[in-house]
Amino acid sequence: MNKSDFYYELPEHLIAQSPLPNREDSRLMLLNKHTGQIGHNRFFQLPELLRAGDCLVLNDSRVLPARLLGKTDTGAAVEVVLLRDMGAGVWESLTRPGKKTKTGTKLIFGDGELTATVTGEAEEGNKLLKFEYDGIFLEVLERLGKMPLPPYIHEELEDTERYQTVYSREVGSAAAPTAGLHFTQELLAEIESRGVNVCYLTLHVGLGTFRPVKADNIEDHKMHAEYCLISDETAQTINNAKANGGRVVAVGTTSCRTLESVVDEDGRLSEFSGFTDMFIYPGYKFKCLDGLITNFHLPESTLIMLVSALAGRENVLAAYNEAVREEYRFFSFGDAMLIV
Repeated sequence: MNKSDFYYELPEHLIAQSPLPNREDSRLMLLNKHTGQIGHNRFFQLPELLRAGDCLVLNDSRVLPARLLGKTDTGAAVEVVLLRDMGAGVWESLTRPGKKTKTGTKLIFGDGELTATVTGEAEEGNKLLKFEYDGIFLEVLERLGKMPLPPYIHEELEDTERYQTVYSREVGSAAAPTAGLHFTQELLAEIESRGVNVCYLTLHVGLGTFRPVKADNIEDHKMHAEYCLISDETAQTINNAKANGGRVVAVGTTSCRTLESVVDEDGRLSEFSGFTDMFIYPGYKFKCLDGLITNFHLPESTLIMLVSALAGRENVLAAYNEAVREEYRFFSFGDAMLIV
């Protein structure tokens, strides 16, 4: 298939620049993956759309304040986004401008509280930075770092917690698992009170998830590897739900990719920690997932390809065109879709 098969027209004014005052007030499109039938709801109605015995799977990764503004030892301004912890104080990072961060360059952040040396290059032109600091790195980042908002968001975020899910706890993502931004603790409690199993896994989102597909033939695209983890408790909760006829509904493409990376040929999950570079596109046969809650994604992105694998390309593009007509809000701070 060609990437152009996943293109749709999106007016720029539908790209959400800020979150709604209340998380669960966003719109929720319901898409029947078998028939393509569409329904329109609000996210707070989600408990009515799930069934007792279903299993809702959420990604509890927390976004690092991974964007650092600093300067080189010659005084040139630089921007760094941390992508992946390589251990021993070394991070694979995106640097701008790249020509100012050649190997050997020293970078200074704040008043010198944090410094780094460019020690080499990684793939895609990313750099390896060795950081020096006193104390605890995450605490230094909390003081000096900013949220790495996507490039299509042009407004500053007043409350950085609005780019975190209310259940985030495992720090390590370079971007939020945005399908989870619609949940409140009260909504999760209501879902559980209706007999739905709620469980958590972790996938630390790298910017590779959002890397544009450059190859015309989508099968030639290679995904970045991302770290994921499923506990034995979560694996058994999902296995039991499946065995009892419940549906497994993933919250976000990150949760979906983690489940499908770990599941065996018999549809069962086991405890796992490691990396996944799984790329899901039409033709893929799902072994674990029955449903998906997800936001509306960029044209020709790997994320709209994953959604099309679950619900069918024609159904998805028809739903997206309907969302444009109905003026849904798109992308990270936008509205959501439930596919079952």
